[in-house]
Amino acid sequence: MSDANEKHGRCLCGAVQIVAKPVSNRVGVCHCDMCRRHSGGPLMAIDCGTDVSIEGADSITLYDSSPWAERAFCAKCGTSLFYRLKESGQYSMSAGIFDDMDDLVFDSQIFIDEKPSYYEFANETTNMTGAEVFAKYAPKA
Repeated sequence: MSDANEKHGRCLCGAVQIVAKPVSNRVGVCHCDMCRRHSGGPLMAIDCGTDVSIEGADSITLYDSSPWAERAFCAKCGTSLFYRLKESGQYSMSAGIFDDMDDLVFDSQIFIDEKPSYYEFANETTNMTGAEVFAKYAPKA
């Protein structure tokens, strides 16, 4: 029996299947250099907390992208899958991997100061610079 809050997704080739319970229906965009390199453009992601199950994990390649996070992609087709915080295990899943996500609301952008000039979103969103993101979310020493 499937939970109504569950979202099902997969990579392009289907080797990786994901079931997650997103924390909300909000999509955030990250414009940082690493996200743009990893996903080929700004990363559109959904906070899925830690309630994520993965089939085909042997097809996932993890990249240790910083002291606090790792990124994942399908080793077979290259689909960008998620950004995961190491300490908490919290997943930010790529929005594009999920099926039937018509209820999503695009409402925030981070690292807006790193956004290149060649694109612009029309949506009204909450915007944060990289410094603001680190001030709000970075672990306190």
